[in-house]
Amino acid sequence: MKPLLGYLFLAIAISFGIASNSFAKISDGFTKLTPSILCILFMCITMFSIAKAMSALPVGFAYSTYSGLTVTGVVLFAMLKLNQVPNFYGVVGIIFIIIGVVMVNYLGKLN
Repeated sequence: MKPLLGYLFLAIAISFGIASNSFAKISDGFTKLTPSILCILFMCITMFSIAKAMSALPVGFAYSTYSGLTVTGVVLFAMLKLNQVPNFYGVVGIIFIIIGVVMVNYLGKLN
């Protein structure tokens, strides 16, 4: 698989990862049927997409990018839709996550 297709699958994994985690919250502990089904479906799409991305991209790059951007996206979702604003330390932590993703992607070397 070409790296460009790997990046596409990585973007899909990140998008559906954010959506699935958001539906996990909305499902209210899997007590609401529609959000629960969407959460499970989107998580399956997420896992398929990240696996496909890892077949074209280095595992460390793919997973660190996926996890860091998914966490950041879920925090943004919580801020915008659920009015859950992180405190100072939470904001600093998210900034460190973004810095870590950038470092792995641009400064990390493969042996």
